[in-house]
Amino acid sequence: MMKPTIELQAKAESYIFIANYHALTTVDDPELLRAGTLDVALDFLACGLDPDKTVFFRQSDVPEVTELTWLLSAVTPMGLLERCHSYKDKVASGVAPSHALFAYPVLMAADILSFQANTVPVGQDQKQHIEVTRDIAIKFNNAYGEVFTVPEPSIRAAVAVVPGIDGRKMSKSYDNHVELFGSPKETKSRVMKIVTDSTSLEDPKDPDTCNVFALYKLFASSDQTEALAERYRAGGMGYGDAKKALLELATETFAPFRQKREALASDPAYVQSVLEAGAQKARAEARRTLSKARQAMGLE
Repeated sequence: MMKPTIELQAKAESYIFIANYHALTTVDDPELLRAGTLDVALDFLACGLDPDKTVFFRQSDVPEVTELTWLLSAVTPMGLLERCHSYKDKVASGVAPSHALFAYPVLMAADILSFQANTVPVGQDQKQHIEVTRDIAIKFNNAYGEVFTVPEPSIRAAVAVVPGIDGRKMSKSYDNHVELFGSPKETKSRVMKIVTDSTSLEDPKDPDTCNVFALYKLFASSDQTEALAERYRAGGMGYGDAKKALLELATETFAPFRQKREALASDPAYVQSVLEAGAQKARAEARRTLSKARQAMGLE
């Protein structure tokens, strides 16, 4: 998600937010939420997000979005939400069912529609949420007039879903993630736990079905990717060697970002100022959209 999002800032006006309201569906520790919010801000800024080109803010700093969520709820059919696989998947994985978790797609729709987004970069697993957003926008527009832009998803097919260390979609809520800026010891431990099949060292292996290779090619050049794929197919290479190659490449790739993040972490006032400035810009745009929706519905 981060890579295509940062790339977009060179092509179009972008609105990027830290989803701390969404996080409340799985995080109930206030200090953990505060720390996680700061971590996400540091990660984005360290990896190249430019606050002069991108409106970057905390979701909770733009209350217009939550008011719009309620207005959109008035036109959202229950059946539409009942069909959403994300709710079912999270409940099945042990997340406590709540109204917030069930209504998550409506808040997500408000996140998008508040800023009249044309394009939303998402993974394949989030495509359904964009389809729900489109359905809600069309339903509202049909009922009250053309208020919302109907967005399109932008999916990078090569990395539609990033696998976690257990093979499922990588997610902090599943605790199967590898931190971008975790300690060397923690990162090594996580990488070495990536699930693989039982193919012996001597036998050829299929890189296209391997979680290690899927992660490796996120950072590798085309030449590096093909070279490792050939080692898979030739046999004589164990998955442990592939994990070491992944760890080395990830460490090398993120070294300059790690240095920048350490500098940012030492200046929390700057990070706070970036988020506050972004929130001001975001609120101005969201306020315009909310006013149009309120007028259309007869609230103004």
